[in-house]
Amino acid sequence: MAVDFTQEIKDLRATMDSVRGVTNLDELARTIDELEQQASAPDLWDDPDAAQQVTSALSRANSERDRVLGMDARIEDLETLVEMGQEEGDAATLEEAERDLATLKKDVGELEVRTLLAGEYDEREAVVTIRAGAGGVDAADFAEMLMRMYLRWAERHGYPTKVMDTSYAEEAGLKSATFEVNVPYAFGHLSVEAGTHRLVRISPFDNQGRRQTSFAAVEVIPLIESDDSVDIPENELKIDVFRSSGPGGQSVNTTDSAVRMTHLPTGIVVSMQNEKSQIQNRAAALRVLQSRLLLQRKAEEAAVKKEMAGDVKASWGDQMRSYVLNPYQMVKDLRTEFETGNPSAVFDGDIDGFIEAGIRWQIGQNRQQD
Repeated sequence: MAVDFTQEIKDLRATMDSVRGVTNLDELARTIDELEQQASAPDLWDDPDAAQQVTSALSRANSERDRVLGMDARIEDLETLVEMGQEEGDAATLEEAERDLATLKKDVGELEVRTLLAGEYDEREAVVTIRAGAGGVDAADFAEMLMRMYLRWAERHGYPTKVMDTSYAEEAGLKSATFEVNVPYAFGHLSVEAGTHRLVRISPFDNQGRRQTSFAAVEVIPLIESDDSVDIPENELKIDVFRSSGPGGQSVNTTDSAVRMTHLPTGIVVSMQNEKSQIQNRAAALRVLQSRLLLQRKAEEAAVKKEMAGDVKASWGDQMRSYVLNPYQMVKDLRTEFETGNPSAVFDGDIDGFIEAGIRWQIGQNRQQD
């Protein structure tokens, strides 16, 4: 079936019109001018933290503008390519245009999703924690599979990550792991991955070859920033130090550098062992604890608003996604109905379709509640 380039390009331009409407390029240009003036101040680096905030904000603003303007230019290039191919009856040129169209549709779709991320913390970097649930050694193995999946997803996009803590299970896999994704909007994208994930497969750890169902929980919180007001009194913290350990309990550090921090009023526990010193691990643990408390505070405020509105419906089900490897091959999100028959690709980090569908679903849920 021949591609209707005219309609496809029209649809792309319509989507970009809505993207520009949300992005507000004029306001963005003013923001860039202001940030450039701040960045050129001779005393900028007298306060390194403030300087870092200014330069990071400037980089994000420039990237946002370049992304939108660059997409407009690519649509113009595609239209020129199509006109050339049609005028000259050049099948090879039109095939190239089809390939460019497919790539453009994907990239414009991702840009459109980015404009939907307007939550209070969506622009933040993310802290992801994965915990093995019911299912014994299979659940621990599943937790490790999920961690690899998210790290591969970040690697595919060129996003820097930092593993902060890993607690290995005795036989195989992970009891839990915590890592950061250090790129703007990481929280906005990955927040839709939070929830209970389920794996169904023939267990490689069962000598009778029986099918096993196992579970893992994924928690996603925004990374705390220096201007966030989450003060934790010292008397609310219990801090334990211990030696870091590797797989199978093998010691990887001969000093007590790992830190376990417990927030006594809430019972929230954060462990950090992957930094080089106790001081660094303590700082990292405190930052993650502050992030969790910040998110908890916002969740409590949202719960009060829902109760006042008479809406006590939970937003997330106990099982938000199923990964089935036997008796058939399928990964399906139970909220959005998005699915694929290629679990291997998913576990190798190909989860953009799930994330995009999840963001659109979440936006729809929020609009219904409003």
